[in-house]
Amino acid sequence: MSYIIDRRQNAKKKSTVNRQRFLKRYKKHIKEAVEDAVNSRSITNIDQGGSVTIPRRDISEPIFHHGPGGKTKRVFPGNKEFIVGDEFQRPSGGGGGGGSGDGSASNQGEGMDDFTFQISQEEFLDFMFDGLELPYLVKKQLKNTTQFETRRAGFTNSGAPEKIHIVRSLRSAQARRVALSGKERREIRELEQEIETLNSRLPDTEAEQQILCLQEKIEALQARIKRIPWIDDFDIKYNNTIRVPVPSSKAVMFCVMDVSGSMTQSIKDIAKRFFVLLYLFLKRNYKQIEVVFVRHHTHAKEVDEQEFFYSRETGGTIVSSALKLTGEILEERYPAGDWNIYVAQASDGDNWDGDSNICGDLLQSKILPNVQYFSYVEITTGPHQNLWVEYEKVHSSWNDSFAMHQITDASEIYPVFRKLFEKKTEGAA
Repeated sequence: MSYIIDRRQNAKKKSTVNRQRFLKRYKKHIKEAVEDAVNSRSITNIDQGGSVTIPRRDISEPIFHHGPGGKTKRVFPGNKEFIVGDEFQRPSGGGGGGGSGDGSASNQGEGMDDFTFQISQEEFLDFMFDGLELPYLVKKQLKNTTQFETRRAGFTNSGAPEKIHIVRSLRSAQARRVALSGKERREIRELEQEIETLNSRLPDTEAEQQILCLQEKIEALQARIKRIPWIDDFDIKYNNTIRVPVPSSKAVMFCVMDVSGSMTQSIKDIAKRFFVLLYLFLKRNYKQIEVVFVRHHTHAKEVDEQEFFYSRETGGTIVSSALKLTGEILEERYPAGDWNIYVAQASDGDNWDGDSNICGDLLQSKILPNVQYFSYVEITTGPHQNLWVEYEKVHSSWNDSFAMHQITDASEIYPVFRKLFEKKTEGAA
């Protein structure tokens, strides 16, 4: 039985080829283990690498070996305790097994030997975000997310003096002079050959006169060549530049959350997990990310992260105040032409009577036309209220850039996040 293992090492003395092969082969199992780790980890270390555990039976693979085959005779040593026909008890303690060591048994007929595998932070996030994609990123048609940069695009015959390309201009002038003086240069070469022929006849007087005449013609042709301008306006070449659209690398993330008396600390913790997931997701796609925290009860206010998640408020809920403040901040500080804008709103669904209609109008007039994506999560175990009903109407008109989902437990955060940001096929876009 032979095993071939690639032992080529990289700079950190790890077999890169074998590692990538392992990650690819057992992608499904590692991905499931990472999802379990996401649900059990705290927010502060959710993006760190570490160890994931998968059942050993899932990574087993068949091997080839030599079977007994044929007829063989073997002689075994005797003993003083047993004779033919005796029965003896099985060894106690499950000897010979390599189980998980917890003494538990399975009623399914198979054990659960665990295999622990270390993955880096980058690998953890790769599996964590596998299958997810920012809206419109595949088609590269991010709405209002393009900037322009100036790039070289060859040469042109007109332009500003500071854009003159000296080498290209001199090359063009030389080519023009060679082309315009081609006929004269050919005639000079022919006359020089005739002079060489006549030199062989010297000291013939007639030959001397012919040579003088030919030299006068050569001087006239050379004078004609010298009259050709050394450089002409046509020869001057300028560097050509064009404006090319490029995707923006800046993004802003708005976290909007209800902090009224109905929002308990456990609901806020669930919302925080969702915001953290969205932030980590955007961080992997943009170089520069800013986060804006907008909290509201009857009035909205922009605050820092600590106050956003952990300060306590009482009173009613007016969601439109937060949406109005978000629209004002967008207009003042984050123009849609310069920023990729994402808004995430978390609430328990409670809202003041008659305010939900105002929320729908604000979304469709001031926010959704300027953002790439708006995601709303309702964290509640009860029935939907009037805000959810109003948002459903908005979703029917803006289904490409508006998503909504209900969360009842912390374990649903990651599945809901994947649902909101799953890849969109060409047919569904």
